[in-house]
Amino acid sequence: MRHIVAFNRITADGYFAAADGGLDWAVPDDEIDQSGVDAMPGAGTILFGRKTYEAFESFWPTVLDSPKTPDPHHPGRHSPTLKAMAVWIDQAKKIVFSRSRKEVTWKNSELYREFDAGQIETLKKQPGKNMMLFGSGSIASLLTEHELIDEYVFIVNPVLLGSGRTLLNGVSKRTGLVLAEAKPHPSGNLTLRYKLRR
Repeated sequence: MRHIVAFNRITADGYFAAADGGLDWAVPDDEIDQSGVDAMPGAGTILFGRKTYEAFESFWPTVLDSPKTPDPHHPGRHSPTLKAMAVWIDQAKKIVFSRSRKEVTWKNSELYREFDAGQIETLKKQPGKNMMLFGSGSIASLLTEHELIDEYVFIVNPVLLGSGRTLLNGVSKRTGLVLAEAKPHPSGNLTLRYKLRR
C-alpha cells in the first residue's frame, strides 16, 4: 500500500500561505532542503490542486538548466539541493485536480476533473512509491476528510503572520494523529511529523 505524505511549511500561528498566497515568510533552511532531497527516492507521484500545480509549473521547469537553482520563496538565494529537487519534481508523475484546466502539458502530468476518494484508494493500492502532496489546501482538506493522508510533515516557521490561509477547511470530523518526529533546526524552524492514528 502506497502512502500519501503531505508536506507543508506553516507559520507559528498556523497559516500555510499569506492572504495573497505569498510564501516569502518561509525561513530558509539548508538542513530542511537536504532532508527533503534525502526523502525523494521514496516518492514517485505528486498530487496537486490547480493553484499549487500552476505555481510549480511556472517555476520548476524553468530552473532545470540554471547553473544555480534559485529558491522559489527567496529571490537571490541559491542552494545546490534545490537543483536535485527540480530534477525530481520534473521527473515525478504529477496528478492535478482541476475542473477549470482544459489540459496539462507539463511532463508526466495527468488531469483529474473530479476528486473521487475511491479513485485515490485505488491509486494507493497500486504498486510503486509513495505520493506527496505540497500545499494544495483544497485537496489536502478533501484527503483529510476521507482519512487518505497517512503522514503530515509540517515545517513550523518562527513567524507570526497574523492572518493568511489555513491549510484545512471544511473538514467535518476530528482526525487523530501520532507524533513520529519533532526536530528543531538552528534556523528556528521546527519539523513536526505526524502519522494518521488508525
